Formats: sequence, structure tokens, C-alpha cells
Amino acid sequence: MKIENLSMKTKIIIALMMAMALALSCLAACGAKGEPATEDAGGSDANAGTITITDHADKQVEVPTEINRIAVCDIFPIPSVLAVFFDSADKIVGMPEPSKTAAENGLLGQLYPEILNAETGYIDGSNVNMEELAKLEPDVVIYSASSPELGEQLTNAGFAAVAISVNKWNYDCIETLNNWIDLLSQMFPDSDKAELVKTRSNEMYDMVQERVKDIPDEEKANAFFLFQYDDTTLLTSGKQFFGQWWADAIGAKNVAVELENDNSVPANMEQIYTWNPNLIFITNFNKYYPDDLYNNTVEGYDWSPVEAVKNQRVYKMPLGMYRSYTPGVDCPVTLLWMAKTAYPEKFEDVDVIKTTKDYYKEVFGIDLTDDQAKSIFEPAQSAGGGFAYQ
Repeated sequence: MKIENLSMKTKIIIALMMAMALALSCLAACGAKGEPATEDAGGSDANAGTITITDHADKQVEVPTEINRIAVCDIFPIPSVLAVFFDSADKIVGMPEPSKTAAENGLLGQLYPEILNAETGYIDGSNVNMEELAKLEPDVVIYSASSPELGEQLTNAGFAAVAISVNKWNYDCIETLNNWIDLLSQMFPDSDKAELVKTRSNEMYDMVQERVKDIPDEEKANAFFLFQYDDTTLLTSGKQFFGQWWADAIGAKNVAVELENDNSVPANMEQIYTWNPNLIFITNFNKYYPDDLYNNTVEGYDWSPVEAVKNQRVYKMPLGMYRSYTPGVDCPVTLLWMAKTAYPEKFEDVDVIKTTKDYYKEVFGIDLTDDQAKSIFEPAQSAGGGFAYQ
């Protein structure tokens, strides 16, 4: 039957049917090409290739399911955590200068030399040049949860901005590390290490607690943390900073506990003479070593009356993947080293070097040589540079 012989009504019906068929075929083609579809109940959009996570600022952030380019802003330890998490630094396209300085002078740059190719010029402190950052074409930008204004700027600029916190867990380095790995495992489920890291780090923490729990109060070490230091600045940890947690974790006393300001706090020699610590830990946020206190190399300070100096009980903190005073992948082995440094008789059977090698192998699949493991506890002086004192 020819179309021209049909009635007008029949012709209209046929035309409508053909139009509907064409529309359905177009929709099918769009679906086959992966056009956006409705988000599933798990928070992921399988067709668009994104997942929704909750970051440490308690914000829901949509990130790609495939993340190949990561830029880090004002949270210095994270590039090292990422490199160890992936056992590769290939995804890290940008990081702050202090992170790079630590990598250049620590084990991180030796294990993952490609991290030294990451750009640093887009950020100065918490000030980010959005145009320069955009040139890196990051799939995800990581920033400190303590910088909500920066997070808003990044989001408004169109970046997938993920907040990671250093103090949400009251400066507990082990719990903070566990939560960092948990968040990364949500973003990269194929590399999930959350339970493994949590189990191993908690085991090492619990072992230390078991050995120091019965130390009488009068026998506890009186520890002082020399956080930042030069001829005009002396900063330590009061009650609300990492030094307090470290002291508590190894069964020691933080002599500066009376200083209750959040973060680092200034101190003077008169206070230090009064506290008279018998144990001093120098962080890698300054370039000085025990000999600088023993020999008073910094003008304006006389450490000679301090008990820790008299007895040569001053120690430089480790630097493995990052400066170990803050949270990072080295936290469990740093805790063990610090506890053995404070109370050698209680940890005579512990081989810190062997434990460090075992930890890296078991948790991250990384084989360290003896020399590489030892280097964590013998940091380079230049690693302490690059910090502006406020």
C-alpha cells in the first residue's frame, strides 16, 4: 500500500510513530555514551564517573572516580602520605615548598624522586594563585580543614576541593593518621589501606602504653619540645599542640603544659630554667641539633643550666617521609623511637630499625634497606629550613 493513497489521519499517526522511534533511539545512544544519569544510593554517579565523599570539614564533595592529578595546598605532610599510600608519587602534580624541602632532605625523595618534579609556585602559605593552580589541571585539590576560606575559594574556582584536618582529633597523631588513610581509602578504594594502617598503628601504640603505664609520676621524664628556634624566636608546644600528645603517649610530662594556647606558643629561657626539663626533643621545623644547645651556638640563649643539656639528653626528632612531630606515616615508629629514647630500659628488646622495616613492608609493601631505615632517625640539617616564624 502506497503512502500517497492513505488518509490524512493515517499519515499523521505514522509520522508520530516515526518521531517517537527516532527520539527513543537518540536516548539509547546517549546512554551508551555515558551521559549523566541519576546518582545511585551509594553516593556515586557511575555514568558520570564521580563519587561523593564527606571530607574532614564535614562537607560532601564530588570527586572523580579516576583521580590522576592531585595538588596539595596548605597541609604539608599530605604529599608524603599520598606517595606512600600509592607507593608512587606520579599523581602528585603540586605541593607546598616546605613539603618539597622535606622530600629533598628525607627518605621520601629517595624512594620517589618523581615527587621532586611537583610544582610549588602556585602557593605561598595559605595564599593560592588560582590561575597557576588551574594550569596544573588537578582532578582533586587537597587543603587544610583549618582554612575554610581557602576551601571556599577553591570550590568557587571550580576545583574538587577536599579538606583534610590535622587537629580534629585533638592533635592525636595516631588517630589523625588513621583518619587520613580512611579518607584516602574512600577516594581510592582500589588502594584501601584503612584497616591495615589502623590495626598496625594501634598495635604499636598499645604496646607502648602497656610498657609505660605504671611509671610513677615522680619518675616520669620531664620533656620539652623545641618546635621552632632561631636568634629571635623560641616556640614550643603547650597543652593544645602535638607535643602534649607525644608526651602523654610515651608516659612523659610536657613541662610547658601550663601554656594553654592552641598550636605553638612562645617560651623564654627563664621559663625553661624553672621547668628544668631532663629530656628535650628538637623538631625538624628548625635547623638546629643537640650540639647547638650543648654549645650555645645561637646568640642570646644559654642552655647550660638545663638538666637535659647537662646530661646530654637532647634529641633531634626523626624525619622519614615527613617531619615526624606532625601526623604522618612514620607516626607509629616515631612513637616507638621516642618511648625508647625516654625510657631505654623499658624497651631494651625493641629494635627500632627492624620494626621500621617490618612496618613499611607489612603496611605499605615498601622494602627499606637498613641504611634507609636508619636515615629516618638521622635527619639532615637542611630539612628544617623554609619556615617563616610568626
